[in-house]
Amino acid sequence: MRQPILHGTATTLRPIFASDVEPLAAILIEPEVRRWWGLFDAGRVRAELLADQEVVVFVIEVDGEIAGSIQYAEENAADYRHASMDVFLHPSWHGHGLGSDAVRTLARYLFYDRRHHRLEIDPAVANAKAIACYKRVGFREVGIMRQYERDEHGEWHDCLLMDMLKHELH
Repeated sequence: MRQPILHGTATTLRPIFASDVEPLAAILIEPEVRRWWGLFDAGRVRAELLADQEVVVFVIEVDGEIAGSIQYAEENAADYRHASMDVFLHPSWHGHGLGSDAVRTLARYLFYDRRHHRLEIDPAVANAKAIACYKRVGFREVGIMRQYERDEHGEWHDCLLMDMLKHELH
């Protein structure tokens, strides 16, 4: 399926290309991003963001500059249909409402074009900035997933399961 270009108020979400691997890898090694995403290099970006057929990845652009990435995966079984998403931004773009804009833009696409009724996201419990961003868009806390993922040092940490129904989108 060919991915559309999605336009938010301040961000543009466009399909990822091979030429985006190095710029995205550079963002992922930033300490503020790596803390939540783990160790990425160009090979891992290529394998997990460019080649994974189960995840749909968009590059987040601001004024034509690559600011980060946002992605989604779908559960298409009729009785469980929903989508999950994840996002990262270069730290220089933090605090400007761009994360919320990108998440809101993708959420609209998933609700109205892909016809999901529910979305979920699962930030680390300690990632207060991300949690605040997702709440601004309409996500609600569901519960703590204990020892859900490993960090770059191999230590388990908790994540917060958040979800949003179509009518809750702000």
